[in-house]
Amino acid sequence: MALYSNHAGNPKVKTTRNTIIFIALLLFALATIFPIYFMVISSFADPVEAGAVSYSILPSKFTFASFKFFFDYSEYSYRWILNSLIVATTVMISNVIFASMAGYAFSKLRFKGRGPLFAVLLVSMMIPYQVTQVPLYILVVNVFELQNTYSALIMPSIVTVYNIFLAKQFMSSIPNEIMESAKIEGCSQFEIYWRIILPLSKTVLAVMAILTFMDSWNTFFWPLLVTNTMDMQTIQVGLKNFRFANTTFIAPMMAGATISALPMFILFFSLQRYFLEGVTVGAVKG
Repeated sequence: MALYSNHAGNPKVKTTRNTIIFIALLLFALATIFPIYFMVISSFADPVEAGAVSYSILPSKFTFASFKFFFDYSEYSYRWILNSLIVATTVMISNVIFASMAGYAFSKLRFKGRGPLFAVLLVSMMIPYQVTQVPLYILVVNVFELQNTYSALIMPSIVTVYNIFLAKQFMSSIPNEIMESAKIEGCSQFEIYWRIILPLSKTVLAVMAILTFMDSWNTFFWPLLVTNTMDMQTIQVGLKNFRFANTTFIAPMMAGATISALPMFILFFSLQRYFLEGVTVGAVKG
């Protein structure tokens, strides 16, 4: 049985199949986009009706008052965005640098204990995120006394095992003959890594940068644990200040959420070409 059939002998069956697939994909797309649409539409609602939730698809009127409310609500509104930018950008750059170096070492260098060490890293990926939070909190806050600092927000995510695994798998596909030629030309290990491996790995590095920035930007639990003043909160933690026991400022909160999503959209669309190339690497074998 063929894996794919175009139903060339029966156009009616082909049309019916394509219609069903189109409707199913359209429903999935609408379900995916609707939360973003609701967030953006709600951010243009009137902040006077902050405690009321409108479930209409189109708001009664458009206004930027909720965005003004968001920035006027706290003197640290700009600081929350700046903190998120500092933390997410630092984590993204450090992961691209250190994960690519580790991936290069595991994929191209031969050293004693390489296999067991990589196996340990893979096993650590299987430990649930929540299990590591308590010992990590004790280490960062009680041992190193880094609470309420940028170091506490950045250090636990300075490089992730997932990114090392991603870089290692991609760099393993680069032919060793290229490295041998570079060695004959007199290149050192660092020159091979910097001048040959990194340019050939732009697609996977772009994927790594986008995913790492998004993960760090959206993280809520860890910044909530290690910050205890409003000036050190990130935007995701800062948004919780719009929620009270009896009410929630929905429209200003959605305005803040819309603003917080803009850097991710900009990063994604600026690296979209590399991202699409990266996710299709290995899909087609020529």
